[in-house]
Parts: sequence; C-alpha cells; structure tokens
Amino acid sequence: MTYGIGHNSGTDAAGYRGRLHQWRRARSAVMGNVLPVEVVRLRVRRAAALGLDYGTYASVRAATGRDIVALLFSSNALGMIRRAELETARAAKLSEVAASRGVLVHAPLAAATPDPLDWAAPAPRFTDSWGAMRRHLRAVLADRKLPSDAVLMVGDTAFEREWCTAARAAGYLPAARYFG
Repeated sequence: MTYGIGHNSGTDAAGYRGRLHQWRRARSAVMGNVLPVEVVRLRVRRAAALGLDYGTYASVRAATGRDIVALLFSSNALGMIRRAELETARAAKLSEVAASRGVLVHAPLAAATPDPLDWAAPAPRFTDSWGAMRRHLRAVLADRKLPSDAVLMVGDTAFEREWCTAARAAGYLPAARYFG
C-alpha cells in the first residue's frame, strides 16, 4: 500500500485519530478556544462533586478529553497501614464523592472494602515486573467495566505513581493534595 505525501504510514484501523482531529477543528470553529459560561459552571460543580479543585479537574479533563468516572486510591493514600479502616475525616470526604470509589490494598492487609468505598482489590506487589503490574491494574479496571483513561489515581508513594502510567489512567494525584 502506498501513502501520500505527509502521511506517517501508521496504522489507525478505526480512524480514531482522524475523527478526533476533525471533531477538534469543528469544535474550535464553532466555539473558539473559550468555553461557554454554562459549561464552566457545570464543570466547577462536577469538580466539587469529585472532591477536586477546578484546576485539577480541568487539567485531567483537557488531557484525556473525558470526564472522571472513578477515583482509585492506594491503601497508603487512605491511611490504611495496619488496619483496613479509614480515618474519620477521609471517610467523610469520600462519602460525598459522586463517582465510583475504589482502593488497591497493599499486602498483608486483606482486600476488604471499607465504608464508604465501593470496591477493593489487591494492589500490585512491589516485586511485580512492569508487565505484570500493567496486566493486574488493567484487569482490576476491566472487571469493574471502568475505562482506564477516566480513572484518577490517588496515591502516596513514587511506586504508586507508576501505577498511573501502567494502567494508562487519567492522572495521578498525591494524597496530600487530594485530602489536604
């Protein structure tokens, strides 16, 4: 097969990139680079419903082009070091979140779901290879029918930050920033 001048000869069987480019051009032509006030108000309310500041929400949304549908915490981020229980202040904040809320629980704790979270799963092990970690995280999200690029990860260590890349998640947020 031959390609025309300027074509990078890459494969995009579904034509996604081309459709995305055309959509962005059409949107820019109609709206320009400024969002209508009503859209900004809706997004400010959505950010508050997720427990995020608007800047964080807007940057994740701009990077992925999707809304955040789930928050995935590490057990470290929730302060679950010796017991599978949440601190009162963190539990209160999470009870108001309008999205799926999950936790990846580090061993030796059991992957029990503490209130007010929706689900729990075992965290990748520190000894897992990159591929094993990626497969584990993607399987956890697939089991719950969550699109990885619509899940914001909240963690507490550099190791947990790598989960975001491995899972192709929407972004990573330090626990201190989310709960602070």
